[in-house]
Amino acid sequence: MRFTILLVTFCGFLHGQTGADAIQASRMRADLFFLASEALEGRMSLQRGSEAAIEWIASEFAKAGLKPANGASFFQKTPLIEYRMDRNQTRLVVKRGDLTSEYQFPDAGISFPDDIAISGAAVFAGFGITAPEYGYDDYAGVDARGKIVLIFDHEPQERDPRSVFKGKGNTLHAGSYVKALNAQKHGALAVLIAAEPNRKHLSNQERLARVPGSPMRQARVPSQALAEREVRIPSISITDKVAAELMAGSGKTLAELETAIDAGLKPASMGLGDTRVEIRAVTSERRRGISSNVAGLVEGSDPLLKDETIVFSAHYDHDGVLADGLRPGADDNGSGTVGVVELARAFGALGEKPRRSLLLIVFAAEERGLLGSYYYTMHPLRPLATTRAMINFDMIGRNETPSRQTDGLIDIDADTSNEMNLVGAYYSPEYREFVERSNARIGLRLNYKWDEEAALNVFFRSDQYPFVLRGIPAVWWFTGFHPDYHQTTDMADKINYAKMEKIVRLAFLTGLEFANTARPPKFQP
Repeated sequence: MRFTILLVTFCGFLHGQTGADAIQASRMRADLFFLASEALEGRMSLQRGSEAAIEWIASEFAKAGLKPANGASFFQKTPLIEYRMDRNQTRLVVKRGDLTSEYQFPDAGISFPDDIAISGAAVFAGFGITAPEYGYDDYAGVDARGKIVLIFDHEPQERDPRSVFKGKGNTLHAGSYVKALNAQKHGALAVLIAAEPNRKHLSNQERLARVPGSPMRQARVPSQALAEREVRIPSISITDKVAAELMAGSGKTLAELETAIDAGLKPASMGLGDTRVEIRAVTSERRRGISSNVAGLVEGSDPLLKDETIVFSAHYDHDGVLADGLRPGADDNGSGTVGVVELARAFGALGEKPRRSLLLIVFAAEERGLLGSYYYTMHPLRPLATTRAMINFDMIGRNETPSRQTDGLIDIDADTSNEMNLVGAYYSPEYREFVERSNARIGLRLNYKWDEEAALNVFFRSDQYPFVLRGIPAVWWFTGFHPDYHQTTDMADKINYAKMEKIVRLAFLTGLEFANTARPPKFQP
């Protein structure tokens, strides 16, 4: 019996290694030069180049022998609303007694796909977190029904490594999506998110301002939202000035409240007296459109386990053509897209299929707010309850180098030519062990530094995050930021194709282990 087990294991090793060896940098290079070419016009969501990318991915899945994951189609239609705000008419008004203060962009960053006019009393709800697993609830002492809720960004005790909120890193509760959803569950009409007053990092507005061209991108790239949304209330980023005005009649400062929360890990939520907030959102343009997630299936060979799923993903969209030229998006995320396509070829060519089924999916509209992946988790093509793990590629083609976005916020090694980051492995130590075992055959240097960093909100910024929210071990495979991020210079000739080949081979081997093991990795809440 022992000899038989060893023989099967050895044959599986040879089988996996043969499939990994079929993954070729030269083929991915040719694919990426096409995806990042002028012909695809930067692949902006709902525009012509994006539609061409969708058709190309589906064609390659079909040629690789994958089955359409959505019945007879590789396409999961994703209904979107595209809109632009009328900043002259969109505003936030704070009223207290006879005092009225009016704020517009950038003091109040209001972006919402529907025209609305709402008003309500203001309440403060700490960090806006309800986390029973940590014994913490900011809403325990305040009634948010019919109110406008002011909350802090991020989490309590962010710099305390002993904090139950993971200390230096972020848990899933720090994300603005989760905070808005939580406010909605508590009956709030809207949520106002302010940077923590005692912060030792950049606010979100300050972080975005560091990316060259960000103001132009915000002004010229239309916003998008799912036509069917989980979060149906507006979430508004406000500056320190607006936050201070909201607190002016309370007898407390936000700095005092944050200090109190951090000291005792107890909520400091409170009503804000007679302070009321009015919100008016007006769109200048609004249209409906249909994009698509592209999904192919490798059906598992085990009669029982084939109903379980391992997901490999990326996103194909980017920023299109702006005033200063084409945004090619070679690394972000042409690299991840061609990586998934190359995996489709490798898995499709296997003579003996893995025990569990494999779903290879390239998401729509990630750059507009992870819209394709949120839509998938709302309308899964395979049951989420039996989805065992996810490998998400987003920017797997470059060497991480210092840039204005990261300066002073995180240490980057001088040589990252053989390095890859795993983002979100904190939520599944077993997942990390699978990757490290497979990496013994590949030899990449794996880095987990982004799980210990909070300022850049990296954990929430790619398509693995909606899956993490559903309790699935999902990790972002990421080679890091560089000065060409979201620039006209993110071009295919700057990709480290040798490293990219190693990353895709590692994903193949790890995914094969996920698919064949008796005990797949568990999510650790």
